[in-house]
Amino acid sequence: MDEIGYVFSPLDLKILILFILRRLPGEIEAERLLQICQEDGVVNYFDFTICLDELKESGQLELEEGYCAITSRGRQTAETLESSLPYSVRQHAEKAAEAVAADISRGNSITGGHHVTDSGCIAELSLNDGISEILQLRILCADEEQAKSIEKKFRRNAEETYQKIIAVLSE
Repeated sequence: MDEIGYVFSPLDLKILILFILRRLPGEIEAERLLQICQEDGVVNYFDFTICLDELKESGQLELEEGYCAITSRGRQTAETLESSLPYSVRQHAEKAAEAVAADISRGNSITGGHHVTDSGCIAELSLNDGISEILQLRILCADEEQAKSIEKKFRRNAEETYQKIIAVLSE
């Protein structure tokens, strides 16, 4: 590894993947993980996919429906091997993982779902601050399409929605 900051071998890439996953509070889309790994400039999709599959086969990570999460075995491996990555790669990956971790934490604090009942389709939305639930809504919707739309908009703007509800109720 003459050039500082590059991942050259499949082993390096596997260690980088585990390094990043170990710093995240939950699962991440494989595509987003690929983007973080590609910031180094030499990781390609095919190598990444092969390494991801091999890590899954060896029990280092779980990969379901396009999302990956590290296993306890993967954590142990990462703790043991991550110091073998070049320092600049670790710094870069750690910074990228911090930003993603904040997004994942935000996503984990917002929930939305819907179910069809005899009286119609009900959207259930909630927002928590990491300590307790601060908003819970159950909304009767005209149909499932409207419920899905409401869920999507709530996930994108949960904090803003909360602020608007507080403003309306505080007037």
